[in-house]
Amino acid sequence: MTKVVDWFTPKIALARIAWLRTILYLFVILDMHAFVRDTRLKGEHPGLYQPLLLARLLDLPKPSVANTTTLYVVLLVFCVIGASNRLPRLAGWIVAPAFTWWVLIGMSDGKVDHDHLALVVALWVMPTVAPRAKGWNRSWRREVSPYADQTRSEAAGWAIRCIQLGVISTYFLSSIAKLRGAGWTLAWPGSAILTWAIVRRPHPVGEWLLHYPWMLHVMQWVGIIGEFCSPVILWLKGRWQLMGALFFIGFHVANTAILLIHFLPTVVCWLAFAPLERIVPWFQSRRSGERAERGSDSDAREAEEEPEKGRQAKQQAGA
Repeated sequence: MTKVVDWFTPKIALARIAWLRTILYLFVILDMHAFVRDTRLKGEHPGLYQPLLLARLLDLPKPSVANTTTLYVVLLVFCVIGASNRLPRLAGWIVAPAFTWWVLIGMSDGKVDHDHLALVVALWVMPTVAPRAKGWNRSWRREVSPYADQTRSEAAGWAIRCIQLGVISTYFLSSIAKLRGAGWTLAWPGSAILTWAIVRRPHPVGEWLLHYPWMLHVMQWVGIIGEFCSPVILWLKGRWQLMGALFFIGFHVANTAILLIHFLPTVVCWLAFAPLERIVPWFQSRRSGERAERGSDSDAREAEEEPEKGRQAKQQAGA
């Protein structure tokens, strides 16, 4: 039991949470304008609204111009506040339910994009992590920046683990859905689903692949096997975990090139696997190395100039 608890709550630096706050809250603003961007339009046409199960369970009101506009303004304001790492818990507890409602409205038209699963999970768990208190300490020295805070926290580890589970669940549950939709058989990878998708979404790269159907079948098998085995990444470490992450990022790059389908809300959450807390120390060590190098160069120049100054002094004395 102790090992299970330790796995769910690894000690991770608070700096990784700070970086994720900034990146994900700014991404939410992008998402509202580029991906789930028709929420406000549904407020103008509430008759087309068909609430999802969660919206029905929570008895959320139908979208209107008033509540969708309020949601839009609230999300913009508090995403900016959260991205600056100021009042992160207050901003987080406002952004999480507001964006969840925003997504529920935007996807209550018969199409639910599963690429938002990890992003919504991330928004709910980030405000559970309390930042270290800011201000001046007893030695009258400024506290460390949140992006450089190497304080290791189990709360931060739990939040990161939840985001990672959300990311991996997106792929694993996708493979289960493919198997279930085919009557719990392997008919999906052996079908012509990619051919149908390319015909439906014509694109030069995809149209070129239509001449090589065997490649499409190989891609389908690689995709479903990779999705089904995706939970293994949670237990990989170092370069092996990096290779797993690059595999799925390459998977999305291929989807974008072939079908113009992106999974950016999921891709950005892969940053939960990245050691973002090393960014500031890396820049600091590099800067200190450059300063040391400049200092050694200046010392060398001074050492070279000293004999020359001595010879000039002797010549002046002889004159």
